[in-house]
Order: sequence, then structure tokens, then C-alpha cells
Amino acid sequence: MYAKPGNMTQGADGKTIDRMSLSRIEKLIASLKDESYSPQPSRRMYIPKKNGKTRPLGVPSFDDKLVQEVVRMVLEAIYEGHFEDTSHGFRPHRSCHTALNAVQKTFTGKKWFIEGDIKGFFDNVNHNILIDILKERISDERFIRLIRKFLKAGYLEQWQFHGTYSGMPQGGIISPILANIYLDKLDKYMKEYASKFDKGDRGRQQREYEVLTYQKRLVMRELKTATNNVERKVLVKRLKEIDKTRSAMPCFDPMDGNFKRLKYVRYADDFLIGIIGSKEDAVKIKDDIKRFLADRLALDLSDEKTLVTHTEKPAKFLGYEVTVRKSNLQKRNKRGSLSRVYGNKVRLKVTTEVIKK
Repeated sequence: MYAKPGNMTQGADGKTIDRMSLSRIEKLIASLKDESYSPQPSRRMYIPKKNGKTRPLGVPSFDDKLVQEVVRMVLEAIYEGHFEDTSHGFRPHRSCHTALNAVQKTFTGKKWFIEGDIKGFFDNVNHNILIDILKERISDERFIRLIRKFLKAGYLEQWQFHGTYSGMPQGGIISPILANIYLDKLDKYMKEYASKFDKGDRGRQQREYEVLTYQKRLVMRELKTATNNVERKVLVKRLKEIDKTRSAMPCFDPMDGNFKRLKYVRYADDFLIGIIGSKEDAVKIKDDIKRFLADRLALDLSDEKTLVTHTEKPAKFLGYEVTVRKSNLQKRNKRGSLSRVYGNKVRLKVTTEVIKK
């Protein structure tokens, strides 16, 4: 922790890592053993956001940072192996890059996006629900009481104390992993939801596409046996016409109700969902998530910011605009047949707001 420059930032008690001594650590350990340890209120600061607004940041005292780091390590050892692969924020060997990579790999061919926006997540985490979730895996009541102390520590703003009855300070060392533990309930809900929603092994081919594919096979068969140059030219011309018409239409029927897919990726309190299905399916999924968050986690899904959009239009996720690209550009594969290069592939584009910053 010494190497982190933030540890020279003073908390509410005015102390930093500077002049840390063995006796100071021994006193800290003794206070943890007899449970007399009481975290200091964090010192509230405001940092600028990309949209011009500010984000509140709670700076703990260094002693509290030290204890929180130990708590974080214990929580990580307990929970990391139980988190879902769809969670990418604040985890070892995971990042924004792995989240975006998951979107790029798994959202191919999706028709609808749901951009998830939870209203003021870090300010609205319900302490009692969080403690109940922790108790599902942790039986040590002393450890639970210690975490509750951190949640109730409050904060100082302009040297005035404010109690905390819900939420977690952004800037606290244990806040990110507690957020993941809380939202792991959403991850597991979405995993089960997807298993029930997904339907069919593969999409049904368009009838017109099937006919053209059959015609192409017939023409290629005739071309192999044709000996007359004039006949060959006619067949080659016909083959090109079929390829051109075929490449301009979707291979699979977009209205096929027997084939559905749902993919979900979360980074911290931001999530993105990609769906193969109808718009009605997407709206119902959004409503079901809203109901789950309210009933199970006491959180609100923003109706204004949680958008259902067609994948041809950009959805915003982690500073990128995500679209599913439609393109008829083709190249020849190893067998010499034409295949689409970008058809239904995910495209990531940095938003203009990020570029300006």
C-alpha cells in the first residue's frame, strides 16, 4: 500500500501512511480483537466527471484503509470463485477491456440492446440487504459487525458530520467488492433468465435465401461439366447474379420466433444486454429486471436512461458506442466461395465525448 500515491492523502483524522510504526499497527490489531475499533468518517471530496458534473469520493483515514484492505482480501478469497463470468468490474485479471471484448464476441447477430442504468447505485445500496447477502456465505459475526461499522461510519463534509444509512462511499477500498457481491444477485438472475429465454439451436434460414443457395449449387454443378465457352460465360454471369442477390439479404429469418438468444455483460453498475428476439421481448426483459432490482435489491432502474434500442443504432457502454454492423462486403474463403466479412459483427466506436476529454 505504501507505493500508492493516494495513501499520502489525509483522511478525517489528518493521518497518512507517513510515520506508520509497529506500535501503531499493534494498537490497531488490539482494537480489532476487542472490537473497540471504530472507523473514522471518510472525508468527502468531489472529482469532476466527463459530463461536467462531479462525483462524491469518500477518503478514509489511513488506519481504516489498512483494515479495509485486509477485509477486501478476505472477501475476495471467499467470493471471487463464485462470481459469474459476466461480471468484469474490480476483479483480478478483468477490466473494461475484457467487458468490451465479451460484448464483441457474444453480441454478434443481436437485434436489440438494453442499456442498463441503475439510479445512484453506490448511494442507494441497502445495508440490511447487503448484510443478509454476506451472511449467506460468512458465519463469523465479528467480521460481519466490522463490515457494518464501515457502512455506518458516515462522512465529513466541510467538517460537518453526516451519517450514512444507505449506500457505500466511492473511494472506499471495500466498496468495489461489496458492490460486486450485491450485484452478483443480478448476475445470477440474468444467467437463469437467459437459460429460460434462449430457444432453438440455430436460426431458420430465409426461404428466399435457401432457394438461391440451391440455385447456386445447380449452376456450379453445370459449370463443372460445361465445355462450351458461350455456355460457361452464361453460367458464370448467372452465378454472379445469384451471389449479388444472395449477399444483399439476411441468411436467417429475423422474424423466426423459434430462435432466441440473450447475452448480458456487467461492469460495476453498468450493464449491457444483447437480444435476438422481438422488441416486445426486449421490453419485457427490461421490465422484469426493473421488478427484480426493486423487489430483491431495493434499487431503481432508470426508465429514462435504460434504453431499448435496435442494434443498428448505437448503445453506449463504457465510453464506447456499440452497434451490430450490417455489411454486404464479401471476400473469398478457403474453398473459393464468397462470404460476408462484417455481416452482423459488433462494432465499437469511441464516443465523441470521450475524444473531446
